[in-house]
Formats: sequence, C-alpha cells, structure tokens
Amino acid sequence: MLHVPPGHVDGRIVAPASKSDAQRALAAASLARGRSLVSGCTPCADTDAAREAIIALGARVEADGERVAVDGWDHEPEPRVACGESGLALRMFAPIAALHDREIALDGSGTLRSRPIGMLEDALRSCGASCRSDQGRLPLVVRGPLRGGSITVDGSVTSQHVTGLLFALPLAGGDSRLVVEHPTSRPYLAMTLRTLRAWGIAVDASRNLSVFSVAGGQQYRPTTYDVEGDWSGASCLLVAGAVAGRVAIGNLDAESPQADRAVLDVLGKAGARVRIEGRTVTVEHDVLRAFEYDAAETPDLVPALVTLACHCAGTSRIAGIARLRHKESDRVAALLQLFTGLGGQIAADNDAFVVTGRPLCGGFARTHRDHRMAMAASVAALRSEAGVTIDDPACVGKSYPRFYEDLNSIGVRP
Repeated sequence: MLHVPPGHVDGRIVAPASKSDAQRALAAASLARGRSLVSGCTPCADTDAAREAIIALGARVEADGERVAVDGWDHEPEPRVACGESGLALRMFAPIAALHDREIALDGSGTLRSRPIGMLEDALRSCGASCRSDQGRLPLVVRGPLRGGSITVDGSVTSQHVTGLLFALPLAGGDSRLVVEHPTSRPYLAMTLRTLRAWGIAVDASRNLSVFSVAGGQQYRPTTYDVEGDWSGASCLLVAGAVAGRVAIGNLDAESPQADRAVLDVLGKAGARVRIEGRTVTVEHDVLRAFEYDAAETPDLVPALVTLACHCAGTSRIAGIARLRHKESDRVAALLQLFTGLGGQIAADNDAFVVTGRPLCGGFARTHRDHRMAMAASVAALRSEAGVTIDDPACVGKSYPRFYEDLNSIGVRP
C-alpha cells in the first residue's frame, strides 16, 4: 500500500513512451524480413509483453536501454505465446499467429484471462483461420493460414482485433475487404495505419475508418522508428496540474493521432490554463468549471476526467462509458466505488457519469489491479483533506512504471 498525501505540484517531467505506439511498432518490425530499429521504448509491462510475444512468433530482439533492434521472421514460431495482461497484445498477435499453418496457443495472466474474446474468435474465423477457446475466455488456440477475403467484424467494444487483422491481412495470400460495424476508437485505427505506412504497407481506408481494402502478398520493409510519448499516461498528471498547481510534460506531440490528446480540449473547457510549446505541454490551475464530454472514442481518459470533474464547480457529464465495463476492471463500477468512498458526488446515468464537484475527504482506494484507477486515485489525493491510501500502487507498471517517481519529482511525497 502507498499513502499519497494532499499537496501542491509544480515541475516538469517527460512523458513515458506510448505503449500503444510501441506495441504496434514491435509487431510491424517482427513482420519485416530484416532488422528494424525502434527507439524510445521505455519499459512497461504491456510493451514487455509485446516484445516477448514477437520473440515467440519468430523474431529476434536485442534491447539496449530504450532502443530495440528487431530481426523479423528469424525463426519458426513457438507453440505458445504469452500476452501478459495486455489486451492489445492478445488481439493484435492472434491474427498474426494465424498466418502460420500450425496450432499456436495464446494465453494471458491476471484480468486478461477473464475478459471475453468472442469478437476476436469471430474475426479470425471470418478470415479462414480456425480457433478454439475456453468458452469465450483464454487460452485461445489458433491455426491458419489466414486467407483474407470479404470480412465483416463488430467493432462496438474494441478496435484492437481490427488492428490485428490490419497487421496480418497484408501477408495473406489474397486481397481483403474489411468492414467494421459500429467502429470505436478510430484514432487508434489511425495510429495503426500510420505504423503500417512506416513499414511500407498500403491500406486503403474509408474516411470514417469503417471500410478497409487490403492487398494481399505485401512485404513489410525494415525501418527505423521513434515511439511517441504517451498521452494516456500523461493525462492524469496534466489533470494534477489543473487541480493542484502546475505541471509541464515533455515528449508530447499535440498533432499525434493518439485519441487521448483530447484531454487538452477538456482541460481548456474546464478552465485550466493550457500552453503548448513545441513538444512540451504545460497545464496550470485556475478556477475550474463543469464540462460535458463524450468519451466513446477515448475510454482510457475517463478515470482522469472523473478526477477533474470532482474539482470543478457545478455538475459535469462524461458520456460514452459503456465500454469501460470491459477494461482491466469494470471501470464503471470501480470508479463509482472509488470516488463515492473518497467523498465525491458521482452517479452513472445510462451511458454517462454525472459528477458534481465538491471537496474530497480522501480515504482508501481499491484499484482492482487497474493501473488507471491507481493513477486517478493518486491525483484525487492532491486536493483531498486526508490524502488517499492506494492498495496496489505497483499496478501502474502495466503502462507507467515511473508514475510515482514522476509524482514525487513535481512535489508530492508519497
């Protein structure tokens, strides 16, 4: 456990690498025949899971600090691929594993083993692969070869299996037309397309990223790639600046396709002072007011935004929360439990959180082993009366292992 006391923040930090960008880069590098260099890969559990997965699927990896050299297609795939607790790794590497004409079992740990994978199974079967699972849960056994063709998948809960298909289908024997019904997280699909282009893969996409034309028989070309800073990880500390002082965060691209850069718009609406200078974003406290926001495309922002709303005068509404029930925890239930326990006024109204700002008393935070819950609770502590005790601070290692070091460096002494 870790107690985060109330406090004022003031300082500058550097954003960690985007695990979403890093995992995609490692996947693309593993599919190129030759050596790719991926720079800026700060370690975290999800990126480490992707690195182990590409080794299991046939790549050779050499890491030197934050620089990773990947030789793709270096050896035959192993019969088992471990994905840790990374939903993206599972959904991205299952279609890649299905390129092989042999059985490969994908498994995970922790909360990933309880998350439903029916959409992923449907997507694989529609591409000609066979698969079986434990009644819609891990482990998942796949066998190819992936054929491609005309494919329709459900994208209402996640777009991660769509990303997996977009990585694998260029290597299928035939051309494909991929239709995504009810697409979500389209900014993440834009990130996928950008990664594919960096490795020489061409995909034609409709304007709303719901229809993709993919030529088969393409080749990934080795390249050198720099991983972006992570807007998702930075969001909680940007909120910390808004509610409790001033925070400057470097290594953030305001033009990034990452969905969670939308936190800047919300902070501005809420009245925080926001300044962008090159790749440094500074957020400073001012009088905060209630806001409305639709988080359907940015579910990972919701814990940070609920924290922000608790410190805004008036009643805020954060819509589009249905997908939160399928994250590392049921984040709808977990956020209600957390902020009610800390003295906040929060309710779930159909597909939205309704949060009325008022001082938080502090208390105990149960994270449900969810990294974003731990970070949100830690920032909520800053303006609380008694601070917040985090039950499992180590869970931040999934995406942001140095979170508490960075919090300390801007003035908080957990």
